[in-house]
Amino acid sequence: MKIKRSGSLRGKLTVPGDKSISHRAVMFGAIAEGTTTVRGFLKSADCLSTIGCFRRMGISIEESAEAGSAVLRIHGKGLRGLKKPDGALDAGNSGTTTRLLAGILAGQPFEAAIVGDASLSRRPMSRVSEPLTAMGAKLRSTEGHLPMTIQGGSLHGISHESRVASAQVKSCIALAGLYAEGITRITEPSLSRNHTELMLSAFGADISTEYGRGILERASLLREEKHYLWSAVKDQPIAEIDPVTGRNLTDPLHGRTAPSAGPRPTCVVRPGKELHALDITVPGDISSAAYFLAAANLVPGSELFLTNVGMNPTRTGLLSVLEAMGGRYTPENLRLMGGEPVSDLRVSFAKLHGTYIGGPLIPTLIDELPVIAVMAAYAEGETIIRDAKELRVKESDRLARIVENLRALGVGVEEVPDGMAIQGNGGKPFKGAVIDPHGDHRLAMAFAVAGLASDEGIAIRDEGCVAVSYPAFFADLAAVGAELSA
Repeated sequence: MKIKRSGSLRGKLTVPGDKSISHRAVMFGAIAEGTTTVRGFLKSADCLSTIGCFRRMGISIEESAEAGSAVLRIHGKGLRGLKKPDGALDAGNSGTTTRLLAGILAGQPFEAAIVGDASLSRRPMSRVSEPLTAMGAKLRSTEGHLPMTIQGGSLHGISHESRVASAQVKSCIALAGLYAEGITRITEPSLSRNHTELMLSAFGADISTEYGRGILERASLLREEKHYLWSAVKDQPIAEIDPVTGRNLTDPLHGRTAPSAGPRPTCVVRPGKELHALDITVPGDISSAAYFLAAANLVPGSELFLTNVGMNPTRTGLLSVLEAMGGRYTPENLRLMGGEPVSDLRVSFAKLHGTYIGGPLIPTLIDELPVIAVMAAYAEGETIIRDAKELRVKESDRLARIVENLRALGVGVEEVPDGMAIQGNGGKPFKGAVIDPHGDHRLAMAFAVAGLASDEGIAIRDEGCVAVSYPAFFADLAAVGAELSA
């Protein structure tokens, strides 16, 4: 697939359903009592892997469509109604499927194995196998990687200090905590996305978040006031600026790090409550909207209207970065959808400038960093990204691959262990190049957006990998005016 500079991008898009929420809706519906209905489900390869795993364990899942959108009906069998699968559970390329499923399997009275593709089999699983073992499960893995066999059993609650702010790790342990004797606590260095807490609470679980000194936040419906939707992101300090010179005093490439954001959050799970079926409407995935937010800000004359975008404040770091870079977007019609805040976004072209990205902001935009790097490469001045070492253990070593492919476009970039410094080209067209995303869907889409700022065009190898999260990505890009060729 080749993408090159085109005229202005214009139109209205509804991005696909949120991948994280779609996964969780299937899993939690399967272990709840009754039939859970899920509207707006994302039929991507990763989410279909989750459906396949639970069907193998005896859960009936019906698929239909309403107004062109996928609808699931999941006939749950309760916390202890899963049956032993006749063979390994195949998670495909999905880390979310693997890690959350491991937490559920730890509480089952049978043994089951999880396998995945070559990429998933390289991703670290010790970050979940270690706490699950501490809770009483018996696990066998291949040097901390898949395949992994889990023998569920009698679990007990633990207090776990997570080394990384990871929603997958937190969710895995929290799900095991539903089956444990006693309270389970998971403390993170900063708050990761909280879809599990919100949704499990709605299903009836006793789950909450503590912030130290007895400050407690019940996982519940978020308020609709605009300031609340932004507060978890905008109030976090991400850099210290000299008021006279304007120099970034927290430039981590010179040995400094961003300031702390305050007390660390602890997810608290108290077992003993059955889950009950829900009707769930999945909002649009802000990670998918990110490519069009970036595209509109890169192509002069562009204006796009994106509908039903999820605005959970643990996911909206991209919008804070866009603001810091001088980008243009306007939220409209803020509302709640299935317990999650949602907005329409109007976005248009702007001249971007560099910024600093690090600290507690990183977990709120970890999946968007590839396309943020593309925006930074086209901006005026330097952008520094730090505290993003987690990108090295995604579908690929995303830090190394971002640097490799930015250099292919003629961009000056310095790689460090947990980030990079990008020298923006000030809006000059990128060089033509052939980009190898190494099977990573987010790299393929991010560098497709870069093609919109290249006179010679950028060719994406193995473009089919976008099906992992956004099967219709290239069709949607063409629909708003991008020039694509096979």
